[in-house]
Amino acid sequence: MAADDEVLTVKEVCHALQVHPSTLYKLVRQGSIPSFRVGSDWRFNLESIDRWRAEAEQSGRGLGITPGNSKGGS
Repeated sequence: MAADDEVLTVKEVCHALQVHPSTLYKLVRQGSIPSFRVGSDWRFNLESIDRWRAEAEQSGRGLGITPGNSKGGS
């Protein structure tokens, strides 16, 4: 499998983005972050996440995570 085809788990994406899992699940529910399901688990294509992050940073809108949301509070 090529590096561009690397598939990440929720835990791996949370670590990379430095967010709480509940924040990542919120982004998934909103359709804000590229993701797909394998059975009942969410997965993320590394290339898609890198592109999403670069576009968000370039546009100045950030990652759609506001202060206080990264702790996982509802």
